[in-house]
Amino acid sequence: MNLRPRERQPFSGFTKAEVRKMEKLLNESKEQSLDEDFFKILARIFNRSSNRAGKPLLKWTEIKNWFSKNKTDRRSKDTEELPVEPEAVSRNKSIETTEGVKGHDISNLEFEARSSVDGAWYDVDTFLSHRFLDSGKIEARVRYVGFGAEEDEWVNVRENVRQRSVALEHSECQKVNVGDLVVCFQERQDQARYFDAHVIDIQRRLHDIRGCRCLFLISYDHDNSQERVQLGRLCCRPNLLLRLENN
Repeated sequence: MNLRPRERQPFSGFTKAEVRKMEKLLNESKEQSLDEDFFKILARIFNRSSNRAGKPLLKWTEIKNWFSKNKTDRRSKDTEELPVEPEAVSRNKSIETTEGVKGHDISNLEFEARSSVDGAWYDVDTFLSHRFLDSGKIEARVRYVGFGAEEDEWVNVRENVRQRSVALEHSECQKVNVGDLVVCFQERQDQARYFDAHVIDIQRRLHDIRGCRCLFLISYDHDNSQERVQLGRLCCRPNLLLRLENN
């Protein structure tokens, strides 16, 4: 997950990781028609990735334009199949997380893990391996997005691995309620990381050309500190997103 800019900045291009992801999806889609929802979901995934930290927020239309251009203009050298992920990918298909995500094929899901070093949540790039402890617990060795092998870490699957949180659109702010679990980007002088938090008060404000101007008073779960933040600092849990889409 990454810090989303509070205000819209000029588009400055895609990161290498984003291009690789889009190329893979373009190859997999073949001649299949991609709808607006596909581009909006992909924009959400990119906007809360650590690869976009410090960069402007992507619009879904910018992603749509990339797909349209590359679907018709890309050369044959751009259609080379991306490297197959390690065998660990097939192994993690049977992993059950704290939210009960379980099944024979979860390869299309994306996950985040809570580091034992600082208690913050980071996007998982790859599940490298897993092991069963004598206690019966399962641990997975993860590599975080944007970090090298030296930062790989063993984490408890049930307690510290879950489906990735999702960035909120400006139009979705009205659906966030007091008491909701969110993930908030905490900025401190010596650190900036994502932590679980609960919404304890909301000041609704009229939106302007910049989007949502509401203020959310949140309480961080790890230290009970409180902070008033704007929507751009928040990500929601997938179960909250499901509620948003059903209302």
